Amino acid sequence: MVSNGLLVLSNGMFFRGRIHGPFQATGELIFNTSMTGYQEILTDPSYCGQIVTMTAPHIGNYGTNPDDMESSTIHASALVVTQLTQIPSNWRSNKSLSDFLWESKVPVMEGVDTRALVRVLRSDGEVKGLMVPSDSLHTLDLLREEAMALPSMEGRNLARVVSTKEPYFWPAETEGVPLKVVAYDFGIKRNILRLMAALGINITIVPWDTPAEVVRQMNPDGVFLSNGPGDPAAVESAIEEVRSLLGVFPIFGICLGHQILALALNCKTYKLKCGHHGGNHPVKDYQTNKIEITSHNHGFSVDEDSLPEDVRVTHRNLNDQTVEGLESLQYSAYSVQYHPEAAPGPRDARYLFKRFVEMMGNTKR
Repeated sequence: MVSNGLLVLSNGMFFRGRIHGPFQATGELIFNTSMTGYQEILTDPSYCGQIVTMTAPHIGNYGTNPDDMESSTIHASALVVTQLTQIPSNWRSNKSLSDFLWESKVPVMEGVDTRALVRVLRSDGEVKGLMVPSDSLHTLDLLREEAMALPSMEGRNLARVVSTKEPYFWPAETEGVPLKVVAYDFGIKRNILRLMAALGINITIVPWDTPAEVVRQMNPDGVFLSNGPGDPAAVESAIEEVRSLLGVFPIFGICLGHQILALALNCKTYKLKCGHHGGNHPVKDYQTNKIEITSHNHGFSVDEDSLPEDVRVTHRNLNDQTVEGLESLQYSAYSVQYHPEAAPGPRDARYLFKRFVEMMGNTKR
């Protein structure tokens, strides 16, 4: 089923296109500059509550398959593309993107001038959006009012929505005595677990609000803070639990985990006008003095002016100079804003997982 549809923005603008499926959607409208990796993007829990616009003109060329899932389901609210490929061509494909979205009851709108839409988001910032069939009983003015009334991403704890409800185990893939890590699940991606397992780590994944005392009783070699959606400042209980674990275990954080670690270290965070979403962001690592091309998905950032004297910047985004990594000078704790596990994206920053292993090894000795 394909019908004419409207994408109505909270700034009053609207775009026309064709909606696949009898579904509607709402969310924060963002754009992603990755050329490939649409399945990983859609199933990344970090995209919960967001309508994703892909800037590449043809999406769906290679279909979908079970191996590229970053979680068990689609978390993005909807997808916006210029052209949706109906006949995928790839030996790994077992389902078209259109069918994949349909089965998950997630709408995709095609035929949209995504270049024009991206210009709007770049100039006005990420806005709230409402995707509906154009034969909706509501008038355009009423749809605009509904879009304006949608909740902002600020103040929303979406980690509680996407986090696991019960702990589960992901075993190491190497021989020998494995390291033990407790991973807080704020919206964790499977590729993070794959990479840690490949480095000889047994991972116990726990809910977002697991008390620090429970983690102490598990006595891991390290604690990992995962990626995830929403406003980091709203995940208040997790911030307090992480603060209680500082100095007890080595800590490594990614994305939302980076922001939560920063807040636990008494830094502040803020909402970016236009977030970072894509696989081509240049980041400088001050430790190696090298520039990495990195994968991103975040709408918040750490306020550099709020950093206390015992916290230093380790990585910086060369596009807008925002903080991309930090390290505590008092505790064994560091984090990065971007996604070193990629999926999708370049693999320049995978060494950061080895740093975590080295940090845990040094602590054990």
